[in-house]
Amino acid sequence: MNTQVTLLQSDEWARVKDLRLRSLRESPDAFGGDLVAESAFSEIEWRSKFSHLNYLVATISSEDIAIMSVEVLDGDHGATCWIGGCWSDPRYRGQGAFSALFRFVDSNSESKGWQRQGLGVWTDNFSAIEAYKALGFIEAGERQESERRPGRFYMHMVRDSKAPSLE
Repeated sequence: MNTQVTLLQSDEWARVKDLRLRSLRESPDAFGGDLVAESAFSEIEWRSKFSHLNYLVATISSEDIAIMSVEVLDGDHGATCWIGGCWSDPRYRGQGAFSALFRFVDSNSESKGWQRQGLGVWTDNFSAIEAYKALGFIEAGERQESERRPGRFYMHMVRDSKAPSLE
């Protein structure tokens, strides 16, 4: 299957809303967000997220199947950007959606400031940790207790962009 990756613009806020709410319904424990609260966001609130976040969406046959956000910042462990909200439709897991998203990140790393990506992942989300390791992420720092979800722990992982291969 041919996976297309698109960097969305604020006029495409409804696609972000749809994918984000799907992710919170399907994997509520994987994120720091809340389905009820985010379901109530207005169009203005969804559009405002684009002021500091880049949204990447992976699509197969015109169907949005995966999403992640990228925020440019000076982050922990030397990160130049922070990856968030990574989710893929369970029907498409293991079929390369995240690889496609990170190839897009790598291809645009210099122009966008995405050279070193950081992210946080729950320490008990073993499948996500393994998926991130397969993409080249390494663990960074000590595990930390979540302020939003007391009793849950997360860790940081980082990855340096790889130069796109010449094909």
